[in-house]
Amino acid sequence: MKALRHRTPLRFTTQTLLLQLAVVALVVLLSSAVHAWLTYERLGREAENQALTLARTVASDPAVRAQVQQISALPGTPPRAELLAGPLMAAAEGARARTGALFVVVTDETGLRLAHPDADRLGERVSTDPSEALSGKEVTTRNTGTLGPSAGAKVPVFAPGSAAVVGEVSVGYSTETIGQSLARDIVPIALTAAGALLAGVLVSLLLRRRLRRLTLGLEPEEISTLVHDQVAVLQGVDDGVVGVSADGRISVFNAAARRMLGQPDLAGTRWADAPVPAPLRALTRPDAVEGDAVEVLAGGRILVASARKALHGREDLGWVVMLRDRTELQQLTRQLDAVGTLSTALRAQRHEFANQLHTIAGFMSIGQHQQARDYLARLAATGPLKFPVDQAELLQDPYLQAFVGAKGVEADERGVSLRLGPETLVRGQVIEPQDVTTVLGNLIDNAVNAAVAGSSADRWVEVEVLDAPGEGGAAGTLHIIVGDSGDGLPADGHDDGGHGSGGGSGGGTDPGAEAVFAEGFTTARQPARAGAGQGLGLALARQLARRRGGDVTVLERGAPGGPGAVFLATLPGTTAGAGLSGDASGGDDDD
Repeated sequence: MKALRHRTPLRFTTQTLLLQLAVVALVVLLSSAVHAWLTYERLGREAENQALTLARTVASDPAVRAQVQQISALPGTPPRAELLAGPLMAAAEGARARTGALFVVVTDETGLRLAHPDADRLGERVSTDPSEALSGKEVTTRNTGTLGPSAGAKVPVFAPGSAAVVGEVSVGYSTETIGQSLARDIVPIALTAAGALLAGVLVSLLLRRRLRRLTLGLEPEEISTLVHDQVAVLQGVDDGVVGVSADGRISVFNAAARRMLGQPDLAGTRWADAPVPAPLRALTRPDAVEGDAVEVLAGGRILVASARKALHGREDLGWVVMLRDRTELQQLTRQLDAVGTLSTALRAQRHEFANQLHTIAGFMSIGQHQQARDYLARLAATGPLKFPVDQAELLQDPYLQAFVGAKGVEADERGVSLRLGPETLVRGQVIEPQDVTTVLGNLIDNAVNAAVAGSSADRWVEVEVLDAPGEGGAAGTLHIIVGDSGDGLPADGHDDGGHGSGGGSGGGTDPGAEAVFAEGFTTARQPARAGAGQGLGLALARQLARRRGGDVTVLERGAPGGPGAVFLATLPGTTAGAGLSGDASGGDDDD
């Protein structure tokens, strides 16, 4: 068997080109044919009109009318020789010679030829029907007679001074002459058709080139597959994808990007005017380093963004900006840090508790029962576990107790004393732990950093937490005040070791202190690694608070040497079960 040859199918652009060329050629040929036909018809009508005019002229000649009447009155037709030498033959041939007509024929009332270019045809009946002309009507015809095809006219000959028809005059022009005229006229038509065909070919080639450039040389099946794959990938991934075309417009804005940035579909919007954070637009500047990751705060989320050039061969397709949500990861990291710190503290407390048991056992073994009882009484007064947080018992909520206790252990390891202010009173239960953790944790971390970097030898951080019940059974509001022993906020908004990082604007008692809420602001002496979250803490805390209807503001700027800055956070809708009645534990026993 012969191996079947594999025929490579024509590319879509080639098929389109051939189809366009076929359509152009067909249109040109049809147009040329129609134009030629119309020209032929026009020349034929002109020949008919010219023949009609000449026939009228001959038929209205008084001499012709009189001679035809005279011959028609005879009982028979004159001999051929007499007709050939007669005046009718002379008049007809003279008119034919002057006008270039194919024939000028004169007949009697019965249709017998009295004048004809061919002398042998004289006295014979005409080859075409003369009845209409002999009935008194003028007609134009296209017939094929004894002299060949012609376009002509037939006109009745009336008797002098009478309406009686005594004969007819038939005049014809050869259609071969019309064809010769058409051949002369067809040259411009052919040139026009060739020019149109050439223009169609050039336009088709340019269209093919543009089509290949627009489709990147892909076939329709490949484009369809790419569209399906793009929809499946872009809508199926959790990462945000923003495509910026080479002309500076957003071409792709998937659902994850809309969710992360809190924006509707921005496809078609100019990238330079898009309502997205400025650091995102900075990633696509010509001088930007491709692949660099930056942290962006948007819609209460911490996003890690990076951008890469999109190339197809050598063609620049624009930029692809990738967004990854690190908010939950950082919240989990913060919670894990707190759990790890608490675990370390519990291990230390377990070791201390074991030592205490050994001490009691020693007292009992030597018979010092009274000393053992006194020792147990002192242990009972301090509780089984001891966090390095002064007045921790003022917090009724176990979540806040554990979280602040863990932060106290962290602060103690850095040489900072964490304490609760005497006005602290939380009697409800925290129902939004993630938001409370983010705001309170950022404020405490910044305060500890400020205390460590401050010039005061006594390093401390004081936290006051109060809850207020909501109206009509609504969730209550948590008020958080954090102060430290650091050097406060400088007048220019930059610090060597105070509170740092944040975003937002407005709301504080001191407008100059709002620099600490600028996105990306940080006072860390060592630059943060990418993705570490520095420069976004206070910004995220403020956005979370404002999203709940609260705020984070600066109450006191502080002063060099201490005390440091004081921050106030208000978090509506974060507690439940807060009230003012019942036993008031904490706060009053210290006065």
